[in-house]
Amino acid sequence: MKILKVIHGYPMRYNAGSEICSQMMVHRLVNAGHEVEVFSRYENPFEPDFATRTEHDDLCPEVRLSLVNMTRSKDRYQHQQVDKIFGDVLERFQPDITHIGHLNHLSTSLIFEIKKRHIPIVFTLHDYWLICPRGQFMQFNIGEPEPWQVCEGQEDHKCAEKCYSRYISGGTDSPKDLMYWTSWVSQRMRHSREVMEAVDLFIAPARYLRDRFLSGSEIPRKKIHHLDYGFDLERLKNRQRSPEPGLVFGYIGRHVPAKGIHLLIKAFGKTTGEAHLKIWGRDRENATPYLKELVRQLPPERQTRIRWLSEYRNEDIVKEVFNYMDVIVVPSIWVENSPLVIHEAQQVRLPVITANVGGMAEYVRHQENGLLFAHRDAGDMAKQMQRLIDHPELCQRLGQRGYLYSGDGNIPDVTDHMTEIEALYFQLTQRRKAA
Repeated sequence: MKILKVIHGYPMRYNAGSEICSQMMVHRLVNAGHEVEVFSRYENPFEPDFATRTEHDDLCPEVRLSLVNMTRSKDRYQHQQVDKIFGDVLERFQPDITHIGHLNHLSTSLIFEIKKRHIPIVFTLHDYWLICPRGQFMQFNIGEPEPWQVCEGQEDHKCAEKCYSRYISGGTDSPKDLMYWTSWVSQRMRHSREVMEAVDLFIAPARYLRDRFLSGSEIPRKKIHHLDYGFDLERLKNRQRSPEPGLVFGYIGRHVPAKGIHLLIKAFGKTTGEAHLKIWGRDRENATPYLKELVRQLPPERQTRIRWLSEYRNEDIVKEVFNYMDVIVVPSIWVENSPLVIHEAQQVRLPVITANVGGMAEYVRHQENGLLFAHRDAGDMAKQMQRLIDHPELCQRLGQRGYLYSGDGNIPDVTDHMTEIEALYFQLTQRRKAA
């Protein structure tokens, strides 16, 4: 088959979970004999908006990357210029099927370019962006003591008041601005419903995420399929713990508030005993300096036990990361659905400490393959961390269980995952031919 993958970023420019997952999927499709192209974005402030370029995946040169420059306009959700560029890609490549990973920073109406050419559409859900304008059910809350409050559900007026207040004047015109943004959100959500209706099949990598979409949208149950992510298990072989004193907690991820890294630093500061915290990830100029400032507020003895390490290629996660830690901590303050890092840690038999909500709690069971803390509670996170400092033998026992949904503790293999995906592709293409 000829398969067009659509994703809002692609490694190594963008190296978060959905991007890594998309690249693994693309590589396996090529290995299986399919022809695959990727449509994605780059951000070059010295080029015009919507400039285009063609590159190739440096790990799999057969994969062509068609990229559009989205520097200044990425915060919009719909772009006629991007739709036209994408339409040209569709006409040239003539895919049998399209598989979307995300439309944020691209254009939601790419869906309609695909639909009018009668090409089947598969959409893997990585967050809540289609049913929450900000994608994570977290409120922006300008001027309030807690800037990242959890949101229980989408409401037009609430979205305008809590998340789009950053665009409100703050002066005498504020009520008028609020009315405008309420209307804007309402229009955006109507458009999202049209987008979801046009998709042939959604894939949800967590049951929690599937159920959240079923309760928060009009997607029919038969149109959303639960299938956990698949992983390149070869990348996750041969972990050899590098000897060093004390218990090492590890954090892998972006330096952004949603990931809860600030709470992890506070929690580590509350622990005592022989332990260290290592933080891997790309520096962000508007966040990392303030996280390091937070470290300087900890007890001096704890400050010296935190180490900052650079970003890594996912292909090297064992030798660059997992060989140098004993426990992985996933402290996210948004309700994540199926974090890749939890799965990867379980495959190398590392215990996981994470929050007791969403897909995090779906894949980690308290005192069976990890420890759970009360969501957003740095004190409770510290309590669970302290348990492992005081009882390091518990790490080995919790780590041995691995993945909960297999008999041997191994996470899903990407080859098996893609076999299921290919079967879904086949069903949709056959349905198209019949129609």
